[in-house]
Amino acid sequence: MTRAALAWARELHGGQVRAVDHAPFILHPLEVGALLSGRGFDDEVITAGLLHDLVEETDARVEDVRERFGDRVARIVADLTEDPAILDYRQRKAALRASVAEGGADGHAVYAADKVVKVRELRAQAARAERLLDEPDLRKRLEHYQRSLEMLESVAPALPLVHQLDFELWALHALPPRP
Repeated sequence: MTRAALAWARELHGGQVRAVDHAPFILHPLEVGALLSGRGFDDEVITAGLLHDLVEETDARVEDVRERFGDRVARIVADLTEDPAILDYRQRKAALRASVAEGGADGHAVYAADKVVKVRELRAQAARAERLLDEPDLRKRLEHYQRSLEMLESVAPALPLVHQLDFELWALHALPPRP
């Protein structure tokens, strides 16, 4: 299942690059999947980790995910997909956090892994641009990540990935990399 998900994600994300470092976008879902695999999650959760950005970043729909990988994977992906009709950044992110909070433990794990990877990407980006952490757009993202941590601590306090996210956010502020 995870191999099929990876092949499909590579195909659909083909040509996309990460804004952070212009690396192939597929590296992000690969890192999320690797974190979940390393923490012992099953194939369906890892598959959802590989596909979690597909609906937002490609022409794929939740129904396409369901047809290929089943209800459980589709439900996780749906819970982690932002509503594009909400134009305001903070409102859209608040709705996303609420969707994840209301979803189950599988979605909490994928969401936490996603945020761990994103905070690590920010630390790498900050290593190349010291003042980056002061930029207003980045401050909004960091606020969202902090609120994501708070939400995860309330719904999944025992999840090790939540503790990892807490550490990554602490490290970003306490030990910012220097260019």
